[in-house]
Amino acid sequence: LVPHFVVVRRCERRVVSAGRIRVVRRQRETKTMLERIARIMCVVMVLVLVCSHSVKATEEVEKEVVVEKEVVVEKEVAVVKEDQQEANPMPRDLLVLTVKRPGSDGFKRFLRSTKVYGYKVKVLGEDQKEVVDEKTHLQLLRDTFDSLSQDEDRVVLYTESEDALFSGGPVRVIEEFEASDADVLISADGFCWPDRTMEPNFPKVDRGKRFLNSGGFVGRVGTIHKLLSQSSEEASLQLLLTLAYVKDATRNKYNLKLDHLSTLFQNLNGATGDVELRFAGKEAYLQNTLYNTVPVVIRGNGHTNLVLHTLGSYLARSWNPEDGCRSCWDDMLSLEDKKEEELPKVTLAVFVEKATPFMEEFLDKINSLLYPTSRIDLFVHNVEEYHEEMINGWIEVVGEEFASVKYIKREEKVKEWHARNTAVDYCIERGCAYLLMVDSEAHLDNPFIVKLLIEQNREVVAPMMIRPYKAWSNFWGAITNDGFYARSMDYMEIVQSQRRGLWNVPFISGCYLLRRSLLDDPDKRPSFIKNLLDPDMALCENLREKGVFMHVSNRVDFGHLVNADKFDTSHMNNELWQVIENRWDWEHRYLHPNYSHAVAENTTVEMPCPDVYWFPLFKERFAKEMIETFENFGVWSDGTNNSRYDGGPPQAEIKSVGLGAIWQEIMSKWVSPMAKKIFIGYDRYDPRLEGGYESVPTIDIHMKQVGMEQEWLDILRVYIQPIQLKVFEGYNNDAGPPRALMNFMVRYKPDEQPLLKPHHDTSTYTINVALNKPGVDYEGGGCRFVRYDCSVTDSRVGWVLMHPGRLTHLHEGLRTTAGTRYIIVSFVDP
Repeated sequence: LVPHFVVVRRCERRVVSAGRIRVVRRQRETKTMLERIARIMCVVMVLVLVCSHSVKATEEVEKEVVVEKEVVVEKEVAVVKEDQQEANPMPRDLLVLTVKRPGSDGFKRFLRSTKVYGYKVKVLGEDQKEVVDEKTHLQLLRDTFDSLSQDEDRVVLYTESEDALFSGGPVRVIEEFEASDADVLISADGFCWPDRTMEPNFPKVDRGKRFLNSGGFVGRVGTIHKLLSQSSEEASLQLLLTLAYVKDATRNKYNLKLDHLSTLFQNLNGATGDVELRFAGKEAYLQNTLYNTVPVVIRGNGHTNLVLHTLGSYLARSWNPEDGCRSCWDDMLSLEDKKEEELPKVTLAVFVEKATPFMEEFLDKINSLLYPTSRIDLFVHNVEEYHEEMINGWIEVVGEEFASVKYIKREEKVKEWHARNTAVDYCIERGCAYLLMVDSEAHLDNPFIVKLLIEQNREVVAPMMIRPYKAWSNFWGAITNDGFYARSMDYMEIVQSQRRGLWNVPFISGCYLLRRSLLDDPDKRPSFIKNLLDPDMALCENLREKGVFMHVSNRVDFGHLVNADKFDTSHMNNELWQVIENRWDWEHRYLHPNYSHAVAENTTVEMPCPDVYWFPLFKERFAKEMIETFENFGVWSDGTNNSRYDGGPPQAEIKSVGLGAIWQEIMSKWVSPMAKKIFIGYDRYDPRLEGGYESVPTIDIHMKQVGMEQEWLDILRVYIQPIQLKVFEGYNNDAGPPRALMNFMVRYKPDEQPLLKPHHDTSTYTINVALNKPGVDYEGGGCRFVRYDCSVTDSRVGWVLMHPGRLTHLHEGLRTTAGTRYIIVSFVDP
C-alpha cells in the first residue's frame, strides 16, 4: 500500500495544488478508517449472534478490531506528520538562490512568496551598488557554488527575483525534481534565445517546450558546481547552460533535462494562453491547461511581466474567495492613535483641466475630508474659465483652513504636464509625506479616503472609482504592447466589487496617492512628461519602466467618477441636462429623497382625487433651477395659435374611390364645427410641435425649445413609468418607453394667463409637476377635476399629479390671483 500511495500522491500533486491534496488525502484516510471500523463492527455483531456461547471467538474478534484500529491510527499519524512537514517545509534543506535586480517592488513580491511557503533564500549581489550585468551575475553564481561545494547532495533552486514568484512549497519542488530523474532540471521555453541560429541544435521533443531558459533551474550542488566550473569564457548563464545542453556529451554527463511540461517552472512568455488561474479552497494556483500540470515557480519573462502582476495579486496566498485579500494587510500602517500634529503631512493637488459637471459637490467633498486641514497643503491648477468664479470663491472661503495654498490660475497658462510636475516639487518643498493627486472628475465620497490610502502603505496606490452604472473606471487591468487599454481577466469582477482587495495594475488615473520615498528617489521620481503622451499615461509608463508597482484598492468604496466628456456649458444650470450622462450625481442633487418609497411595491401612492395620483419626484432645487433656466430662455408663447388647417378644410384620404371633394365638403361644413365644440382647442396649430397641434394653448415654453427634450423623455422612462405601471394596473405601452410630443413649462400670472378652461388632454395619461409654493410664490391656482368636483390646490414643490388624459378626467386650471405659478406638463402616450 505505501509505494502505491506515494505514486498516486505524486501523480495527483502534478494536477492539483498541495493544499488541496492534503484535504483530499485526509478525507480519503478518514473514509477508509470509518469503512474499516464499520466492517469490523458488522463482523463483531455477526460473530456475537452466531457464536454467543463462544467466548474465545469473541475475544479473537475484539483483538482483530484493536489491530485494525491501530493500523488506521498509525496511518493517520503518518499523514499528520507529513502534513506537519509540509507546514514546516525544508525537509531536505532546499536552498533558493536569486540575484537582486533593479526594481524593489518585484523583489519584495518574490521575497514575500518565499516567506509564505517557508523557503530558505540566499540573495546574491545584495551589496552590489550598481546593476548586476550578465557576466557579474554568472560569477556570483560560481562563487556561491564554490562556497557550497562541500555539501554536494544539497538541492538548490535558482530563479530570477524581479519577474518571478512561488505558488507552492518546497515539498513540491523536491518531489518534482526527484520525479524528473535529472541531476539538473532547467526551465523550458517556447523560444530559442538569444541566438535563434542555435535552434536546430536543440533535441526535438514529442510534447512540451523545446528550448532552454536559464531563469530557473534546480539540482544538486555537486553537479551544478561542476557544470558552472567547466568553462569561464561564457558571457552569460543562458549561453553556458545552452552550450552544455545542446551537446549530447555534456547533457548526458551532467544529466541535464528541461522541464518541458512546466511541472515545476512556468515561463509566461508565449504561454499566457496555456495557463488558467484557479482556486482550491483558500489556495490560488496556476493550472497549465495545455499539459495538465501545476507549476510552482511562475515567471513573467519577456513582455509578460504585466500578466505576472495580475496573477501576483492572487498567487502566494495573496487573495482567495473565502478570506479575500490577505496581502492587503502586509506592511499596513495605523494612524488610529496618532495625535493631530503626529499625522503625516499631505499635499492635496487638485486639477481642473476641463469643464466638469457637479463641481460644487466635488469641492464640498474636499471640505468634508476627515483629515486635519492643518496637515494638508493645498495645490490647485485650473485652466477652465467656466469654473474660475467658483474655484476663486472656494479658495477665498476655505484657503485659510489649510496649512498652505498654491493656486495656479488660468491666466498663468501653465500646461497640465508642467503643473503636475510642479505639484511634486511643491510637495517636497512643503515637507510632505504623501502627495494626493485628484482630478475634478474624481469625487471623494468617502471622507476617510486620505487616512485609508496612507494606511495601505504602498508607494503608489489609487482608490478604485467608476462611473456609476458603467464599467468605466480609473484603472486599466491590462495594456496592449503599445501601451493602450486592454481588459484583464478579472477587470469586471474588480469593477463590480465581486472581488475586493488590492490589485497590481499597469495604469491608474483620476486620483492616486504617491509616497514621499518615491519622490525622493532620483531613479524613480515620478514624471508626467514622456514624448507626446497625456500626463497620466506618461506617469504610468515612466513608473512601469522603473519597476514601480501601481496598486488600485477597492477594499472599501472610496468615490466615483463623473463623465465630463459631453458636458455642455451653453445653458443656465447645466447640470439639469446630466440625467443621462451622470445619473448618479443628478439623482443626488435633484431627485426627491422619498421617491424610492413611492415606487416601492409595498407602499400606497397618495390619491387626492379619483384616479389622480400624487407622489414626490424632484427636490426644490430642481424646481428652482428649472424656473431660472426657462425664464432665462425667455421665449414664452402668447397663448394663441394659428388655425390648424391654415384656412382650408380638413384633409381626408378617400380620393381613391372618387369621393375626395365631397368628403372634404362634409368634413368642413358639419364635422369640423362639431369637433371645435366638443374638443375645445383641438384645431390649434403650434409650429413648435411635431405634427403642429396643441389642444389647449397656454403661455409656455417647450422642452424642445431649450434642448431638453431627450433628457425629459428619459425622466419619463426612468422615474414616471415605474409609478404609472404601479398605479394604472394593466396599462403597459407595448411600443416601449413612454412617448410624449408635448412636454412644456406653463406660466400662470393674473395679468397674463390666470387660468385654463375645462379641457381634456391629448394623452393616455398626463403628469403635472408643481414648481413653486402656493401662499408663498403665488395665490390661488390649482387643478380641478370637473366630473368629480375635486380640486388640488395645496401643491407641493417637486411633486407630480398623474391622471388620465382623455375621456374621464375633464379638468381646468384654477385662477391664479397673485404672484406667478409655474408647472411642468407632459402628455404621455398621445
